Amino acid sequence: MNPESASMARMSYREACRQAIRDALHADPRSFVMGEDVGKYGGCYAVTKGLLEEFGAQRIIDVPLAENGFTGIGVGAAVAGLRPIVEIMTCNFSLLALDQIMNNAATLSHMSGGQFAVPLVIRMATGAGRQLAAQHSHSLEGWYAHIPGLKVLAPATVEDARYMLAAALADPNPVLIFEHIVLYNTEEDLDAAVHAVDIAHAKVRRAGRDLSLITYGNSLPKCLRAADRLASDGLDAEVIDLRVLRPLDMTTVMESVARTHRAVIVDEGWKSGSLSAEIAARLAEDALYELDAPVRRICSREVPVPYAMHLEEATLPSVDAIVAAARDLVKPR
Repeated sequence: MNPESASMARMSYREACRQAIRDALHADPRSFVMGEDVGKYGGCYAVTKGLLEEFGAQRIIDVPLAENGFTGIGVGAAVAGLRPIVEIMTCNFSLLALDQIMNNAATLSHMSGGQFAVPLVIRMATGAGRQLAAQHSHSLEGWYAHIPGLKVLAPATVEDARYMLAAALADPNPVLIFEHIVLYNTEEDLDAAVHAVDIAHAKVRRAGRDLSLITYGNSLPKCLRAADRLASDGLDAEVIDLRVLRPLDMTTVMESVARTHRAVIVDEGWKSGSLSAEIAARLAEDALYELDAPVRRICSREVPVPYAMHLEEATLPSVDAIVAAARDLVKPR
């Protein structure tokens, strides 16, 4: 056997999420999973498939279609000392539980003077690209990144999907994990030597010197493909995976811009009031003199996401758009 292959294991993003949950349930008897169709059906995206048979109905709990109700139960269970993993089928459904998330989970520690912790993890599917139309294709992680008291994660790689959950459960405060629906079928080789990941910092996924591509979620593979195309033009793009949307690791972003002096921010959210707007504003406030060109933003078109595949693709950030924005900022050598 090739020693290198022995140190790597091929895994899908979906299986990485499942293994992370399985590890959590084995590691801590206080942990349990709760959500719509997580048990008998195995999850809307098959992430929890097989866990009901393995752990039983006391720890893999199917709930009614009532996000405000079961999210509130999750908050209460966390305050009482349990370690709930709440699954919300798609992020637009989380709006039905916004009161429980924003007014309870995010504030209880503050309002109790630190007497209560809320070690709650909420997983939810996000994003477009699977022809689920206007009501099930939202990218709302930027909205939640606006709320103090929450930590917001966006795993874009199989490794992050595999190991972010353990770190999130170890946090005494509520953590929201946004899993992009297009990524579930992706596969990567996992390094067997890695057993944990950082949920405090962004990560440089590709080093470069000519411009910074700043992104997260399913826009990461698009930026990496764009960087490959730009390389053929003689442009060396650095790719930053934000990973943690709240609190934002602007230090890593600023260090990248200090190296490249140009920035393109790629965000599947709508441009107005978006996470990309926040990052651009912070660059203007704190790194203006490092920039040799205006910041560019590539976001989804400001329309409800269409159902038809060709229209949906035209709505979302594309590799072509990223490449065009980069070429507009810096001339190839």
